Amino acid sequence: MSDLSAPGFPEEEVRRRARAGAAAAFPPPGEYGRVLFGAERGGARWQQGEHDPLDTLRITPPVLMPQRLARLIDLGREPDYRDVELTTSIGGFTSALPVYVSALGSTRAAGGDLGLALARQAGALGIPMVIGENVVPVNGYGRQGEAADRALLGRLRAYAEELPDGCGGVAVQQSTEDADAEVWNLVHSDPAALPLLESGRLAFELKLGQGAKPGLGGMTVLDAEAAARVGDRYGLDDVFGDGRVLRSSTPGTFTAEILRQQIRLMRNNFPRVRVWVKLHPGRDVAEAARVAAEAGADAVTVDGAEGGTGWAPDAFPAQVGLPLAECLRRLAAAGPPPCLLVSGRMWEGGRAVKSLALGARAVGLGRAALLATAEDPQAGLIRFAECLALELRLLISALGKYAPAALDRDDVWAPYFPGIPAAG
Repeated sequence: MSDLSAPGFPEEEVRRRARAGAAAAFPPPGEYGRVLFGAERGGARWQQGEHDPLDTLRITPPVLMPQRLARLIDLGREPDYRDVELTTSIGGFTSALPVYVSALGSTRAAGGDLGLALARQAGALGIPMVIGENVVPVNGYGRQGEAADRALLGRLRAYAEELPDGCGGVAVQQSTEDADAEVWNLVHSDPAALPLLESGRLAFELKLGQGAKPGLGGMTVLDAEAAARVGDRYGLDDVFGDGRVLRSSTPGTFTAEILRQQIRLMRNNFPRVRVWVKLHPGRDVAEAARVAAEAGADAVTVDGAEGGTGWAPDAFPAQVGLPLAECLRRLAAAGPPPCLLVSGRMWEGGRAVKSLALGARAVGLGRAALLATAEDPQAGLIRFAECLALELRLLISALGKYAPAALDRDDVWAPYFPGIPAAG
């Protein structure tokens, strides 16, 4: 190494790239399956330093509260936070909370016993769960001798076994490689999914993108043996030079008309299944959401640039895609879809309430769900949800309201983020 230096320039990052080559575009491969990747604070510089614009919003209770008076009259006593009803309709499902588990696909962190423990706890909570892309092409469906803890059927059964009557539901995501494996047909015809189908608690989610890497497909790191098994289905790139390879899915190609036709095809082929659509935080997110809703989607999910659990090039969480707050602003200006679901660094009640006030029906837990389950595979997610539910009740009650659907734009103030005008 020379003694040449460049003060004020990211010298060490340049040197790391000079040493490692293409591998330096990604986090260290040894962290795959152990570290959950995603933007730390919104992935952009906002005004004075690093700020997630959603975090700069303030929740603003009024002094005069006519909805609290209405609740008082209804109850015959002064209401408190325990009178907030959190049950919410999410994409055709009844959920005990305005919360769902975001898509967790074939990444190693969501596989094995941890994925099954998460599915069981989500089922016990009565909240919807999304099974993400690439599980079947990589790990199998579960009926041909594949490892049950990594296969799709294992997660489906673990969730359904704990699910209370009338609550929850499973959304099965499909991307390009999943379509080739006919994942939706496998689930739709499986006796294990029949109770969900007959009770209206099965959805199929068409994936157009994800917050951690907009415009790209799913990515994982595989050893040479695993890569050899899936090399006929995925793009493989030997960027790490240590026997591990990058496995990449294709992102799929969509126009407005292709999206309309895909949704119509889903409704025609699977008439008893709910239709969900997942969008990445693209600059035309409002237009894409409008197209999906008008074509008949029961729910439209928007994954903000803060989202992420699996593997992504370093440049993407830091610099690519709109922050969730900007997505919400654009969706509100255009008129949000009837059932808007959002995700992106959700972990506490304040961030969730702000999203609900700005037009979302429910918020998704990704990294938070995995971390809580890893902390206690028996009840970590359940206790995490109990804390979140208490925060939601406290905050919604403080606004003089008693249901998530009652929240609106007047309940937040945005003094530092010019993209969302201050209300009131």
